[in-house]
Amino acid sequence: MRSFAALPLLLVMFLVASTFALATPAEARTARQSRIYDGFRIVANQKGDPYQYGADGPGAFDCSGLTYYSFRKAGFSNIPRTSDAQARWTDRIKRKNMRKGDLMFFYDGGGVYHVGVFAGWKNGERKIIHAPYGGQNVHRSSVWTNKWFPGTLR
Repeated sequence: MRSFAALPLLLVMFLVASTFALATPAEARTARQSRIYDGFRIVANQKGDPYQYGADGPGAFDCSGLTYYSFRKAGFSNIPRTSDAQARWTDRIKRKNMRKGDLMFFYDGGGVYHVGVFAGWKNGERKIIHAPYGGQNVHRSSVWTNKWFPGTLR
């Protein structure tokens, strides 16, 4: 008899639990892609802001400060601050699989020295939005070297 009395309570518990159930993998992927798009949009909105070494916004940025600020604001609360750490934190992908919002890491003999955000293609050239160096503002430009690799937050 007691087991029948517990049945309504179990039913209520099941309904509450199903309401707060975790998202399916497809829903989680869609939500993550939406956050990546938001991060890209935030990066694009910073065009014209000045470069300042060590700055992570909101009015001035260095390269990794731009990605740090934008993607944290978009919900990636655990993105690291420096370009080298961001390169280790993202998943590497093939260049042909890049999408807007993926990160581009530039390197030399000393490791990763610069990061920007892939902004798509124009006139057959890859475009990047980045905070390049002192005296420059955040802007969109063509990629100037082949010594880079892509990383994604997908």
